[in-house]
Amino acid sequence: MSESLPESAMLTERAERLDAADELAKVRDRFELDDAVYLDGNSLGALPSAVAPRLQDVIAREWGSLRIRSWDESGWWTAPERVGDRIAPLIGAAPGQVVAGDSTSVNVFKAVVAAVRMAGAGRDEVLVDAATFPTDGYIAESAARMTGCRIRAVAASDMAAEAGPRTAVALVNHVDYRTGRLHDLPGVTAAAHAAGALVVWDLCHSAGALPVGLDEHGVDLAIGCTYKYLNGGPGAPAYLYVRRELQPRFDSPLPGWNSHRDPFAMEAAYRPAQGSARGRVGTPEILSLLALDAALDVWDGVGIEAVRAKSLALTDLFLECVAAYVPAGLVESTTPAAHEHRGSQVALRCAGAEEVMRALIARGVVGDFRPPDILRFGFTPLYTRYADVLRAARTLGSVLEGNT
Repeated sequence: MSESLPESAMLTERAERLDAADELAKVRDRFELDDAVYLDGNSLGALPSAVAPRLQDVIAREWGSLRIRSWDESGWWTAPERVGDRIAPLIGAAPGQVVAGDSTSVNVFKAVVAAVRMAGAGRDEVLVDAATFPTDGYIAESAARMTGCRIRAVAASDMAAEAGPRTAVALVNHVDYRTGRLHDLPGVTAAAHAAGALVVWDLCHSAGALPVGLDEHGVDLAIGCTYKYLNGGPGAPAYLYVRRELQPRFDSPLPGWNSHRDPFAMEAAYRPAQGSARGRVGTPEILSLLALDAALDVWDGVGIEAVRAKSLALTDLFLECVAAYVPAGLVESTTPAAHEHRGSQVALRCAGAEEVMRALIARGVVGDFRPPDILRFGFTPLYTRYADVLRAARTLGSVLEGNT
C-alpha cells in the first residue's frame, strides 16, 4: 500500500473519532444492511427496515381484506399528495406543491411542456443541460418538437448567461450524475427569471443529500426520483413540484382522470383539479407508493443540514484517503473539491474502470461504473460510516496496486 504507517494511523483515528461523534449514527439502525460497504445509494438506496412490514400489511389487510374499501378507508386515494407532502421538506417546499407518482421521465415531460405553455408567445426555445442524464435530453427534445420549439444544449455553468428573450424554459440537473458537480440553482433560476423564462430542475442526485430550497429560491418546477437518496426502492414513484403561484396556470400535457377536478363525475370535458393534484395522471401505483411512504419514515427527526454536513465530511475524508492509499497517477477525481460545487458522490477517472469496480464489489465495496472510465461512489449520510470510507479507499488502493 502506498500510505505511510503514521498517515494510516492518523486516518484510522480520524475515522473512528468522526464515527463516535456522528449525530446521524443511530439512523443507520433504520436500514437493512450487511457487512459490505455500500456506496451506490446514488443509484439505489438501501432498504429501510419499515418497508417490508408495511407492505405486508398493505397486501394482507388493505388489499387482501379491505380490498376496494382501502381507496377511502386506508387513504389510498390521497396517497400521492400525502407522500408528496412528506417529500416536500426534504427539497425545501411548503405543503401542497409536490405530488408523488409516475416516473421521472413522465414528470419531465409534464413539466417541460407545461412550462412552454406558461412561457407565452414568442418564446420558442428550450435549453437543456448539455451533460444531462440521457432521458431528460430525450424527453426535452420530444417536448420541444411537440410544442414547436427548438432545443439547444448548453453547459449548465453557462445556462444563466444563455437564457434570452426567446427562451421558454431551461431544464437543468441540480447535480451532474457523472461527476457529482453541484450546479448553481439560485443563480440559474434568478437569471432565467430575469430573462422572462422558467426553469425545471432535475433533483434526482440531490434530493435527500443536500438542501435544495425550492421555495426559497423561487423555483418554478422540479422533478426527481425517490429510489436514490430517498431510499424508496427500485422503480419507486417519482415526484413533481409546481410552485404554488403557477399551479392555476399549470396545463398538463397528460390530463388523466386522476387530475380531473371531479374524477368520479366521469365528465367528457376535462376540468383540472386545483393544487398539486393537477399533476396527477392515472390511477396511483399503490404498492410502490406506500413502500415509499414507509421508506420516508427514516427521515423522522433528521435535518437536511445535518445530512449535508456529514455528506461533505464523508466525501472530504474519501478524497483524502484516496490520495493516501491509491498509488499516485492511477486515479483522477472529476468531482469538484470545493464544497459549494460538490454533491454527495465522488467520481474517479480510472483506466480499466469496469474491471476495477468488479474487483471492488468482489471484495465487499459496492460502487458503480459509468463508461468509459468513471468509478462512482455515492455517499448516503443516513447510513454510510466514516469507517466505510476508510475501508473503501484502502480496498481501492489494494485493487489498483494489484493491477500495476
